[in-house]
Amino acid sequence: MVDRPIDYSQLEEGRHCNYWELDDTLRAEAAWAYPDAEFEWAQERLSELGDVTGHVIADNSEIIDREGHELRTYDKHGEVQNHVEYHPLQHENDELVYERGLTHDVFHAPPGRDEPLGFQHVLTQQTILSFVDGGFVCPISMTTGAAIVLDKYVDDDHPNADLLAEYFAGLTSRDYDDHIEGAMFLTEKQGGSDVGANETTAEPTDEEGVYELYGEKWFCSNIDAEGTLALARRPDAPEGTEGLSLFLVPHTKQSGALNDQLYRRLKDKLGTIAVPTGEVEFQGAEGYLVGEPEEGFKLMAEMMNFERLTNATGSVGCMGRALLESKVQAANREAFGSTIDEYPLMRRDLVDMQVDYAAALAFAFEAASHYADYMADEDDETAFKLMRLLVPIAKYKTARMAVDTASYACEIQGGNGYVNGYTTEQLLRDAQVLPIWEGTSNILSLDVLRVLNKEAAHEALFPLVREHVEAVEHPRLVDLAETVEDEFADMQEAMVALAGESQEYAQHEAKQLADYIFDVVTASLLLERAQSEIDADENGRRVLVAEWFVETRFEQPDARGITDGESLPHEYFDEIVRYAPLDPDALVEPAPADD
Repeated sequence: MVDRPIDYSQLEEGRHCNYWELDDTLRAEAAWAYPDAEFEWAQERLSELGDVTGHVIADNSEIIDREGHELRTYDKHGEVQNHVEYHPLQHENDELVYERGLTHDVFHAPPGRDEPLGFQHVLTQQTILSFVDGGFVCPISMTTGAAIVLDKYVDDDHPNADLLAEYFAGLTSRDYDDHIEGAMFLTEKQGGSDVGANETTAEPTDEEGVYELYGEKWFCSNIDAEGTLALARRPDAPEGTEGLSLFLVPHTKQSGALNDQLYRRLKDKLGTIAVPTGEVEFQGAEGYLVGEPEEGFKLMAEMMNFERLTNATGSVGCMGRALLESKVQAANREAFGSTIDEYPLMRRDLVDMQVDYAAALAFAFEAASHYADYMADEDDETAFKLMRLLVPIAKYKTARMAVDTASYACEIQGGNGYVNGYTTEQLLRDAQVLPIWEGTSNILSLDVLRVLNKEAAHEALFPLVREHVEAVEHPRLVDLAETVEDEFADMQEAMVALAGESQEYAQHEAKQLADYIFDVVTASLLLERAQSEIDADENGRRVLVAEWFVETRFEQPDARGITDGESLPHEYFDEIVRYAPLDPDALVEPAPADD
């Protein structure tokens, strides 16, 4: 275990360390999200993953990002071969994670356990991996997502049951030699976020449940996956999303022949180089119907819920690495006779980044917990409502926060932050896709309106916030709770007002509402976490995190706080940024003496 407070000057950069052991914020949120027995079992494995990620995978990923992969669409005879030549280090990284059960352990009992783990586990693992490479995590996430759909919607009566069971086994294998990866080919050039405008067609063959697909998919990440899920429209199916069916389209047919599709080119992307993304043209490609016909959008939405959540935890991982790089730089970089983390303004910046990171983690893992509860029991109405509401907000907010955090991390590095090989420029390039993947900020905000109207998700949200706020007892937290309660009341008033407005006005304010829900829910979570830490460890450090979040989000001091004389980030820098413990009693002002 790392000594507290952490001396970040002992690191030269944010690698060659154990990300799990170094990050109290991540470990505390995981401990809260996991069922107790599962966390006790998982801790050692998470520490091992944090170590191998910080050493081997981090170094490999930097080289892969610089050198990339190559698509060889044709062989030397001009015949289609659709071959992606992966960087050799990609195979080493893949083996390191798949044989640790990243796509296995939520579906099958891992070694040493009698039951599979909840989805908190794979999401925590992906958070750790996202400290080094969001592009590398993308195929891992889609592999789990594809397995979720096959596991849930393919029963013994399905015409392709045996065949699809083989693909499920490959997607979830712990044996690297038997493992296959998944993908989701959703976007078409003319449709984008308007999935109902998709034009790919599926023509039936003589074999039940087997179709030939024709059409173009425009943005296909993990282009050569063997377990790709794609939407297409059968003959005479309705227009729009209600007419789409879902198909598994492999890289090769069951006969072993190359499937009838053309990988036209890889996208020359800004970032996420580790995952090959390209354009695919289906030319009669063999596809196997998954689930019921014309229910493809519903099935794909199941995968989308998970992918949006992994986008959020991936954003959090990116923020964690950007923050770590910034702490190390600030502890080592000398200017005008002192390291820059000694200067009040840099201290305030690092505290802001730390509190943003804590906020993003708390909200993302709250959403992950409700998602895991829903996946364990689909009749849990509360878990369903909270999952459907919190997941799109988590994806929207953390993605934007990751871009901002990575951008400022570049600035802290100075000129090196803009140069290949210094990590922060890769973090920024990778982060920029996070608001785009799995739905843009506008699409997600509109989804929030939809969930509130259609699913009445507020019925589960309001008790959740009350429960967290009412849990606080520490005097300094009680004062903060009053502020949060006032904002909570205003947020409810805003929801009621929007419900009575026109659709146009509600859409106009959708992003504002999503922001408001994030801030109120996150504040309640940070208050509850702070009280729990006091109760369990007699440590008041997280009180300061909650206090700074509430002050900077909700309180409107005179002259923007410039004249109030408060300097919490400077006064408590070690406690907030370096994880120094703090006696909760030190945060209580002594009662005035009797005259």
